Amino acid sequence: MKFVYHILFFLLYLLSLLPMRLLYLLSDCLFFPLFHIVKYRRKVVEKQLDECFPEKSMQERRAIERQFYHFFCDYLVEVIKLFSISKKEMMRRMKFVGIEQVREELKDKKFCFLYLGHYCNWEYIASLSYWLPEIHCGQIYHRIYNQAFDELFLKLRGQFGGESILMKDTLRRILTLRNQEKKVMIGFIADQLPKWENMHHWTTFLNHDTSFFIGAERIAKQVDAALYYVDVERVKRGYYQVRFRLMTLHPKEFPDYELTDQYARLLEESIRRQPAYWLWTHKRWKRTKEEWLKWKQENSR
Repeated sequence: MKFVYHILFFLLYLLSLLPMRLLYLLSDCLFFPLFHIVKYRRKVVEKQLDECFPEKSMQERRAIERQFYHFFCDYLVEVIKLFSISKKEMMRRMKFVGIEQVREELKDKKFCFLYLGHYCNWEYIASLSYWLPEIHCGQIYHRIYNQAFDELFLKLRGQFGGESILMKDTLRRILTLRNQEKKVMIGFIADQLPKWENMHHWTTFLNHDTSFFIGAERIAKQVDAALYYVDVERVKRGYYQVRFRLMTLHPKEFPDYELTDQYARLLEESIRRQPAYWLWTHKRWKRTKEEWLKWKQENSR
């Protein structure tokens, strides 16, 4: 497996040396076979767009679909560029607005948790460590099934100085970090589909009953972490801007699941603003609330 990793890294690194204008030309060339020939998960994308935006016309939904696949190809080449991108170039392409205000708000807080989604180029968010070098930054992640690709993405995310924390180790690692001197900022990409046993709460999201991971909210209350929503916008091709939207500095004051519901509303707001930039190929609603209730009943016997 190490051999496969080194071969992949070498090939992708060489490709990443191309200037972005050539990588975007590659993206444009990739769009046609991916959309028209391979038709990568097009039925999934079309079904989810139809269900999420019934108020839009068929023409509008198909236009969003095409825009999404163009963006998805851009996302792929932008990730490839990470293999050789400089710090200066990364900070030029991913800007974090309002950093000083965040520093001021967190002056009396040890922990800060960031709610993220698979929206715009989420891999670029790891560069936050460049903007906040005095804070220990990290992100929670799921292991990729293919070991070589898992190692590649860990290397890409770690190059900015942040720490990748396995989801199953989240609480243990955060409690360990509580004993260090630095402040800690952890990103949670919380819009994945939980497994049956990790479903505890349902909310309305994009016209669906939807279950979200609630770990960020639960752990925030345990360690008294500030909570922000990371609002990302694609300014233009290859350029993104992040604004930190404060959800609370005092999570214990909120009833259970209210902060998770707030995150769902904020993410939906971002998606409705620029719908083509969410990861529509992900089968977000393959498990329904009705099926979960049945599963829960069967497993409570």
